[in-house]
Amino acid sequence: MKRAFITGIEGQDGSYLAELLLEKDYEVHGLVYRENGLNVPNLEHLVRDGRIYQKRLYLYPADLDDSDSVRVPLEQSAPDEIYHLAGLSHVGQSFEKVEATCRVTGFGTLRLLEMIRTWPKPPRFFHASSSEIFGDPEHAPQDETTPVAPVTPYGCAKAFGTQISQVYRKAFGLFTVNGISFNHESPRRGMNFVTRKICRAAAAIKSGKQKELVLGDLGAQRDWGHARDYVRGMWLALQHDPAEDFVFATGRLHSVQEVVEIAFQIADLDWRRHVKHDPKLSRPADPHHLVGNAAKARRLLNWQPETTFEQIITEMMEAELAALSVKS
Repeated sequence: MKRAFITGIEGQDGSYLAELLLEKDYEVHGLVYRENGLNVPNLEHLVRDGRIYQKRLYLYPADLDDSDSVRVPLEQSAPDEIYHLAGLSHVGQSFEKVEATCRVTGFGTLRLLEMIRTWPKPPRFFHASSSEIFGDPEHAPQDETTPVAPVTPYGCAKAFGTQISQVYRKAFGLFTVNGISFNHESPRRGMNFVTRKICRAAAAIKSGKQKELVLGDLGAQRDWGHARDYVRGMWLALQHDPAEDFVFATGRLHSVQEVVEIAFQIADLDWRRHVKHDPKLSRPADPHHLVGNAAKARRLLNWQPETTFEQIITEMMEAELAALSVKS
């Protein structure tokens, strides 16, 4: 039985990855953010399962800023594979928490690599990189050869993690892989992300618990996929020899307004009556034309996204309506 170690296991990607690995008969060890303790809604169904929890799934409260809280469970679990997904991942908030974002998201990656560098048999290491490392690129779509030129603090932190992972691969011979994922969503997306914010608001307005939704740039576009598809790519990337970096993306751009239109249509609402624009909510430096080319992942990993943009928003809306017990 293979053993995997996942940082940020309680998050959107971590929880889907844990499910995938358990289905593949892995023993899964995961770090959860210490301040949250074992309050892990995305993993609750697994924690309640006596056949899995503390038998094939083990959770450890930790903090990437506290090396010992990470090193001890990492060494004790002796994993075959590490999936490093943890970090401060909200791009907009990274402008307010610049130092913390760079310290946790950037240096946290370096700390993990240093911990395993001298092991007799270092585990395979996956670093969750981001399309934000490309900043505001001159050419589209972007692939593994696109220059790294971030324009946000989060992008800078991820760029450091990406490049230091490459250094450890080339200089120290570690099996390190960067998965450069473009935006990916699901019902487990954090409340402070725009797709979840829109779907939650549409459901709340439908139920009479909210009157309006205030957004920034409705014209902002992203390459949005489903987290479930992207964690499958993460696993495939670590099974592939030799270690290489891969872009995971749909190759299609959609606007914030399209998210709004689909969400409010599912709720049987006219979005124009409820959505307000506030330019103050636009980001100081918002990347444009971030759309990925996943040809390499298709060719070498036989990976491709299976969930359409419309299906993603529909799934998110159904979850929000169900949570508020609202019929669409």
